Amino acid sequence: MMRIPISIHPRVPGARRTLAVLASALAMSLCATSVAAADIRVFSGGAPQAVLRVLAPEFEQATGHRIQFTFSLVTDIQRKLAAGEKADVILLPVPLIAATEKTLPLSTVGRRPLARVGIGVIVRAGARSPDISTTDAVRAMLLGARSVAFPDPSTPSGSHLARVLVQLGISDAMQPKLIHKGAIRGGGELVVSGEADLGLYLVSEVQTIKGVSVVGLLPPALQNFVVYGSAIPAYNTAPEPALAFIRFLTEPGNAERWKAGGFEIAGNGG
Repeated sequence: MMRIPISIHPRVPGARRTLAVLASALAMSLCATSVAAADIRVFSGGAPQAVLRVLAPEFEQATGHRIQFTFSLVTDIQRKLAAGEKADVILLPVPLIAATEKTLPLSTVGRRPLARVGIGVIVRAGARSPDISTTDAVRAMLLGARSVAFPDPSTPSGSHLARVLVQLGISDAMQPKLIHKGAIRGGGELVVSGEADLGLYLVSEVQTIKGVSVVGLLPPALQNFVVYGSAIPAYNTAPEPALAFIRFLTEPGNAERWKAGGFEIAGNGG
């Protein structure tokens, strides 16, 4: 068979990225030759959904493995696992992975942080953007709103925001204004329809919703970054495909994909 050389000059713009992608694809392809193509069941909270749906086809093409996603509210994912539903990979906020391990044994491999995402403010597209630069400005915005779309209080972002209202001294005043509805269940659409004047959600969950404008992140004094991590259930006795997917997600070359999805990549340790 004739071998056709491929030459990519490293000084050509984009060449280094191209070389990195080719090297990664080759490495995963070689790995796939020793591990039969597998269906990888991934249970994930909704925050990284947009990023994962972009990255998964690239991984599938490079390895031959197939990704089967189950996206839901993070507390729903925990309930599904507790009820006996099977996953090969779990992607949840790191504290919830630790909580999940109390009822579901997890492997010592595949445990690593993936990326973090902050809480932002959204308004209807075309609406005037409120000032959220300071704690006082956020307090005034919330008190001036007719209604506010809010995460489920059982989630990490929802419980944090409940504490923020207490911190601001407006918890009682805000209760009649809050509409508790997870972003994955249509919370952002409440802002689009005008049912809510504004919403507070993890930016990755709402930035792609048509008809929504992301004002920005809450100021540092009120912010709470949710760090998503990965884990593999101990009952997965053939974890190589799952591990390959986790490694792919944390490759430095994919940092820009995470950034475009509203995240900051957490690193490659673990």
